Amino acid sequence: MNPADLTNTLIVSCQAYPGEPMRDPRTMAQIAAAVERGGASAVRAQGLEDIRQVKAAVSVPVIGIWKDGEQGVFITPTLEHALAVAEAGADIVAIDGTLRERPDGRTLTQTVAGLRERFDGPLMADCDSVESAQAAAELGIELIGTTLAGYTDARRKTDGPDLALLRELAGSLGEGQLLVAEGRVHTPQQAAEARDAGADAVVVGTAITHPTTITTWFAEAARNHKGVDNVMTNYT
Repeated sequence: MNPADLTNTLIVSCQAYPGEPMRDPRTMAQIAAAVERGGASAVRAQGLEDIRQVKAAVSVPVIGIWKDGEQGVFITPTLEHALAVAEAGADIVAIDGTLRERPDGRTLTQTVAGLRERFDGPLMADCDSVESAQAAAELGIELIGTTLAGYTDARRKTDGPDLALLRELAGSLGEGQLLVAEGRVHTPQQAAEARDAGADAVVVGTAITHPTTITTWFAEAARNHKGVDNVMTNYT
């Protein structure tokens, strides 16, 4: 696929956490099919079986990840994980794009080189800072995401997407590379702000595909209503 096809579009992340009622690949595939109908240009799926079933359910590209653990580098953390994601059918393989030490001892450069040898599709780097994003871009990774901004020690966590990071990176990538806003995009306004800040595409997950969290937002608004100016301001 051509990553340029994702320019000016919405990508939807379809994931559920372990132990939740919706934590079933069949459910994620159904949600993926639903968001495709709503205009999603691509779907981000987590886990090998989710990737397989989502791939069978949609016609748009599937961005595949494999989360292993919860601390440190856990988003497609090793070359082995990345190759398995590719083998499961992902059109785009997303990997941790930070400069932190990886479980298998490989550097980001070595991981990308090993993956390129056996997978000819685009890659996405889930980055946490200007430095990691620039390093990923220099390696030729096609999609540079702000996915991990605020989730490592590199930057403080912002309310909503990290617009400052997007502004710093806007216009700095190479030809054919896309800047993707991901992380804490919970309203259409925030998606528009991310685009205004320089994002070529926007990923939304929780606000579209995680009803448990969405329900807590509405429940909180119903319990503690303080006027419309306070609605949709604290959902980070």
